[in-house]
Amino acid sequence: MELDRLDRDIIAALVDDARQTYAEIGHRVGLSASAVKRRVDRLRQAGAITGFSARVAPQALGWTTEAYVELFCQGKTKPSDIALAVAKFPEVVAAATITGEADALLHIRATDVRHVERVIERIAAETFVVRTKSAIVLSRLIDTPPGASVPEARNESPLMG
Repeated sequence: MELDRLDRDIIAALVDDARQTYAEIGHRVGLSASAVKRRVDRLRQAGAITGFSARVAPQALGWTTEAYVELFCQGKTKPSDIALAVAKFPEVVAAATITGEADALLHIRATDVRHVERVIERIAAETFVVRTKSAIVLSRLIDTPPGASVPEARNESPLMG
């Protein structure tokens, strides 16, 4: 789906505060409430907007420590096998296959360093895991929620200009 400037502005407004009314969003983007509703309905139907949720500070839930863990897997471990295994751990809040030496990168949130260590030990015990490499997050420098900044589609690299 191709998003125009108004679609991007509406999405940014919803990411900023999904509880605001269509009229408030319309005022922000220069449309009527009914036009905003039609666009939101279209964006939901097309799958550009996948749902609405609350963003909760992990610290409020006691998850004060986070780490990134690289997984090195044996042979040709399928991404679906990695996903199935790490999905068992509620502390794994994101996982992705990556380029480079590691096969996957996990983002872990936990109550403290010892908790992170226990999670890594359990993940490392999975039959396909050869080794792990981890880094504890000291402080977040930028923490933009997904979709908060919806870039325009361009032909050039975002790093190049």
